[in-house]
Parts: sequence; C-alpha cells; structure tokens
Amino acid sequence: MAAPSPSRSTTHLVHDTFSAVAEQYAVSTVHAQGEDLPEILRLAALTGTEHVLDAGCGPGPVSLLLAPTAARVTAVDLSEPMLNRARRTAAERSLTNMVFHRGNLADLPWPDASFDLIVSRYAAHHWPDPQAVVAELARLLAPTGQLLLIDVMADPDPLLDTFLNALEILRDPSHVRDHSQAQWQAICQRAGLVAVPEFAWNLRLEFGPWVTRIQTPEARVAALQELLDGASTEVRQAFRIEDDHSFTVPSAILSARPV
Repeated sequence: MAAPSPSRSTTHLVHDTFSAVAEQYAVSTVHAQGEDLPEILRLAALTGTEHVLDAGCGPGPVSLLLAPTAARVTAVDLSEPMLNRARRTAAERSLTNMVFHRGNLADLPWPDASFDLIVSRYAAHHWPDPQAVVAELARLLAPTGQLLLIDVMADPDPLLDTFLNALEILRDPSHVRDHSQAQWQAICQRAGLVAVPEFAWNLRLEFGPWVTRIQTPEARVAALQELLDGASTEVRQAFRIEDDHSFTVPSAILSARPV
C-alpha cells in the first residue's frame, strides 16, 4: 500500500487540529476582532449583488462580516466543527444568505467565474500546495472579481523567515509555511492574477492565548519559550519579543485581480 502523499497527510492534520478547537477560535481576539476586518469590509466594497466565497472560513468572522451587504456568502472549511460554529452564529444573527460547504480549497465544486469576491484570512499558511489553491480560486473568480488574501507575511531575510516558521511549526504542526509578500505575488502571477498590497499592520500575538487556543502540548510550549529567550538581538528587535514571550509579526492584505 502506498504511503499517503504529504498534501493528503497535511490536509488531515489541519482537519483534526482545528476540529478540536472551534470554540477557542470563535472567541480568539486575533480572529474575531482585528484591525484588518474594517479594511476587508472597505476593500470588498459590496453593493448587495455580489456572490462571496470565504475560503478557509474557520468559525466565520469574515463571512459574518460580509453577509449583511452581500447577495450570498459561501463559507468553505475542512473542519465540520468550524462550519457548525459559523452556522450557529449566522443563525443567532438571522443571516439567511450564508451557505456552508466542507471541502478542500484545491478542489471545489463550482463552475468557473462563480464568485465576485473571494476572501481567505489566516488560512493560507496551512495550504500544502498554495499554487494549486490559488489556481483554483482564480478559476472561480469572475473576470472583474477580486481575491483578498490576508495572512502573516514572512520576512525576505532568511534568518527572520526561518525563525518565524520554526515558531509556527513548534506551536502547530499543521502549519505549512508563512510566505513573503513577494512569494505570494509570484504565486498569484502564475495563476493569472496581479496581486498588490493594500494594507499592512503589525499583529501582536500574546503568548499565553496563542498557545492555549491551539492546545500546544506543554513540552512544545517550553521549547517555544526557550527559542524566544535565546533569540539574537536582531531577531528580538524584528519580532518585538517581550519578557512574557509575546511577540509581533508582520501581516498584510493582498488584493489580487485577473490579468
């Protein structure tokens, strides 16, 4: 019997990891709030006629934000518990124009050009094959549509890139990679999209909640603390590492449109 492909293994790991923490992510300050959310609403510029895809919706903060001003929002996630949490909140808010689909973002069932706006927030660093996902999202995007990609951005400096991704993987083994802005622009270009940065901010990650919401094992928490304590001056300054191990990461919204 052949061994499972890395992509399939990672997909299962993402599903299992996040299915266990839907409630924690629904109330996470980073996910339920955030200075990027008003910018997403502004950049979406919805008029009430648009069909929106929330790609990797989690407990649904983006879907819930956009549904009041969209014609329809389709929320997609690998995790049924995440979708159930989003469904519950939608029902509580009497949002009837939201539909939910469990699926893999690299292989979605809708026809070409089905969506006017596609948004992916804090999901892309879990994609085993980001090129395949972006190509699929580009296929689904209307000719005049827009893809908003929101995530932590790796630094072009290899030292800072390696440090950040080491932290991420220690905390959450389902993490694949934080890419740089330039890398995302290249990925989009190969999929026939032109991506431009629209908003950037420094996202502060409070260490305690950061490890608690994903249920990082105690031994890995200790390893993370040791890595942060041993960081060089350059790294400490770049990530603004604090005495309680909280730190800050660069994040951005990229807007990508068909060429």
